[in-house]
Amino acid sequence: MRPQGSQTPIASWRAVLFDLDGTLADTVDLILRSFRHTMDAHLGEVPPDARWLETIGRPLRDSLRLFARSSEEASLMAETYVTFQRACHDDLVSHYREVPELLAGLAAAEIPLAVVTSKRREMALRTLDRCGLGRYFEHVVCADEVERGKPDPEPVYLAVTRLGVPAGPDVLFVGDSVFDMRAGRAAGVSTGAALWGPIDREVLAAENPDHWLGGPLEVLDLVRPSGTGPQRP
Repeated sequence: MRPQGSQTPIASWRAVLFDLDGTLADTVDLILRSFRHTMDAHLGEVPPDARWLETIGRPLRDSLRLFARSSEEASLMAETYVTFQRACHDDLVSHYREVPELLAGLAAAEIPLAVVTSKRREMALRTLDRCGLGRYFEHVVCADEVERGKPDPEPVYLAVTRLGVPAGPDVLFVGDSVFDMRAGRAAGVSTGAALWGPIDREVLAAENPDHWLGGPLEVLDLVRPSGTGPQRP
């Protein structure tokens, strides 16, 4: 069995995968505004934000089905949500502090990088572009490219396949949600819980992540064992 909650670096990561929302990009305000607008438009009332935050990390339509009264309404909700998000996206999205330094350090170590997100490709690429992060990633795996999104391991498998590496504990998947942790665990890769996102540590603890990450640059501590490898900027 792999140790749970270990902070021991692996000498050579074959690849590092990242979730997007809540991990690389601070999109929480955008997500919550889109949720409130959609619920008000379709239900005439807005459930507590906490209920929507519990769904972060899943494909949008899967999450909306928890609130819609029918599959048809869920589809209409998705259209409303995406339309609203397109209109205000650029004003409400930014990268988390230290993320550019983290990605530059991983690139300097020549570690293959990919994004594994529950966003659809259009908005995922727009978010990466707005945050100035797209150049660091060889591949971006999105919800509209798989049959089963997170927490199913399919998106993780697709990412490592595209990177040309096998899924195993020497691949690290960094994310902020329970769905990231479950997808990574099911795929057999190591998981890193990003504590700078919107999900509380107590919630993530139930998933037994392999690594706890208090800030983005702590990822670099996992790729420079014994004083070697990339240094923090």
